[in-house]
Amino acid sequence: MDKKKIKKWVKEAIKKGYTEDKIVCLLKENNYGNEERALFLSILYDMKKKYDKPLKKKIKKEKTYKSKIKLPSKLRKANLDIVPSNLKKAFDLFEEIRKEVSKSVVGQEKVIDGFICALLCDGHVLLEGVPGIAKTLIVKTLAEVVGCSSKRIQFTVDLLPSDILGVTTYTPQKGFETMKGPIFANFIIADEINRSPPKTQSALIEAMQEKQVTIGKETFKLPLPFFVMANDNPLETSGVYSLPEAQIDRFLFKLLIEYPENEEELKIMETNATLTKFEEFDIKPILSPKKILELQKMTKEIYVDKRVKKYIVKIVEKTRTRDFEHGQYIEWGGSPRASIALYIASKAWALMKGRDYVVPKDVQDIAPFVLRHRVILNYKARAEKITSDKIIQEILQKVEI
Repeated sequence: MDKKKIKKWVKEAIKKGYTEDKIVCLLKENNYGNEERALFLSILYDMKKKYDKPLKKKIKKEKTYKSKIKLPSKLRKANLDIVPSNLKKAFDLFEEIRKEVSKSVVGQEKVIDGFICALLCDGHVLLEGVPGIAKTLIVKTLAEVVGCSSKRIQFTVDLLPSDILGVTTYTPQKGFETMKGPIFANFIIADEINRSPPKTQSALIEAMQEKQVTIGKETFKLPLPFFVMANDNPLETSGVYSLPEAQIDRFLFKLLIEYPENEEELKIMETNATLTKFEEFDIKPILSPKKILELQKMTKEIYVDKRVKKYIVKIVEKTRTRDFEHGQYIEWGGSPRASIALYIASKAWALMKGRDYVVPKDVQDIAPFVLRHRVILNYKARAEKITSDKIIQEILQKVEI
């Protein structure tokens, strides 16, 4: 395709008020492929700084705009609302999940979307927040909604790795046999994971990364999908243990759950767990193991342009170079695993938005989820109360698309 003609067409489309999503719908309707659509979008981003601002000023002066350049007739007549059927079904499914979760969980939309996104990525989630703000309820509700087998492990100081994985036992009648632990389920709820010492916490590392566990001399595959949803208590220092860095990096996302708004808290008082049993919420399973695997496969097929890939790498690289104002507070930047996590998570986020391609905004939206536990801060940051989220926002402002 002629790049000059494309640039001319994009300029005209913007003048006519076409949004980025509408432009992509037009291209899909006219059977343009991923590479051609990406070329249109790259030209669109190039023109934003030079063209968008002057155009806004011009619109203020002129109430009507008559174009001398006509759009191709096929593009003018295209249906802007066309969305591939598989994307529409997936989008509707995500809406059903949110609706079902809202039966027991009030608010916390960002956290719920983070869990759905991690599920599409086949990743694990670490949830952090003060006691009493429904961390366990959120995890338990999501385990019900996904329609898979789930087990809850209450981490305590005396918990042993064998209590999680299982043991090999011997009985005179049966001989040696393996007694599998609670980790053999689709969804593991690791409640207050930081209450156990590192030895016990590290029992999850092989399971989270390799989707398998070793008991004695035997290795056992875990059921798929396999998803760990852990929560920790950030307040107490007595009787709790910091998670090993190697294990923290295995979590795709770290989500922060905050205090509810006043209106939300009023509703929480009426539907709290003290007055209402969990069974009374009547949570219905929306997904199944087979459906989850299908959605995970669909996520992998989402298109990512080269420019977006470079944008991801530049963000992670910025955490290592530390050449910005708050860079002095970073002890260690993100590893290549951070780049991989941003790459796959941006695909899942695009799918949740009903698109089969990734835009830079997707990367920006999920960057805090991916990087807040991978950007390791020094003691100076803790002393001055500088958070990783603040540093991430500065990086997103500094890195150009």
